[in-house]
Amino acid sequence: MPRHPKQFLYAAIKLVYKSGMKKTASRNRFFERLDPSQQPLALFDLLPDVSFFVKDRRGRFMALNRRGCEYCGVVSEKAAIGKTDHDFFPKTRADTYREDDEQVMSSGEAIVNRIESAPEDAGSPRLVATSKIPLRDRRGRVIGVAGFSRQIERIQSGTADAMAEVIQYIHNHFTEALSSGELATMAGLSVSHFERRFRLAFGASPRQYLIRVRIENAATKLRSSDQSITAIALSCGFYDHAHFSRSFKNLMNMSPSAYRTKTQHVHETKRTERRRR
Repeated sequence: MPRHPKQFLYAAIKLVYKSGMKKTASRNRFFERLDPSQQPLALFDLLPDVSFFVKDRRGRFMALNRRGCEYCGVVSEKAAIGKTDHDFFPKTRADTYREDDEQVMSSGEAIVNRIESAPEDAGSPRLVATSKIPLRDRRGRVIGVAGFSRQIERIQSGTADAMAEVIQYIHNHFTEALSSGELATMAGLSVSHFERRFRLAFGASPRQYLIRVRIENAATKLRSSDQSITAIALSCGFYDHAHFSRSFKNLMNMSPSAYRTKTQHVHETKRTERRRR
């Protein structure tokens, strides 16, 4: 029985250390006993407003929950494994996701609850809070990234709340000639401050974001309607066919006609697969 205060302290530290080691060993044994079929990941399928993913160092999907599959436009996780964001999203958006992943993996630091637009392809005004962490192997080397995006209905904080209103307004009025001055007034900020805050929050200028919303709405019409490309361009806020085609190719990495042909083929393939089930 220790009598000196230092002896009592040492004994207490040793007891806590042994207790911690036992708990860690028990934890390790438990997870080693689990079937390697990623059972815990199945829990994320039960969260309807959360998109969860795991990617390897090269940006290839290694795991994806049901909501993530919906964002990527695939019917199952299997259809996404081994593919990257560039297989599912417009080039500029996929580039942004990849840059974020690289930042997390190179720095070893997480991105926590960053507010950004939802990764949807139908011009949705919804916002999500995104978090990402680096994944390490047993030797401590970063081998990938895991993350989730949680849909949020409202942001309760001054300027952020005003930004949410601006985003909603853009999505409701994307066919109109919106200016940064008009949007800045709505947010209660100067134009320069508004544009800085907007770019920080959404990774694009207000003008770039507006073009993206127009393109994504046009993409929906190309997939789901028989309207001419010129008619779709004018209905989505572009002043002529040539302007629309240039903007579409810059964002989607293909022409509107090529996109229509490709997506109609994909949808027909999916319909055939569903009939076979």
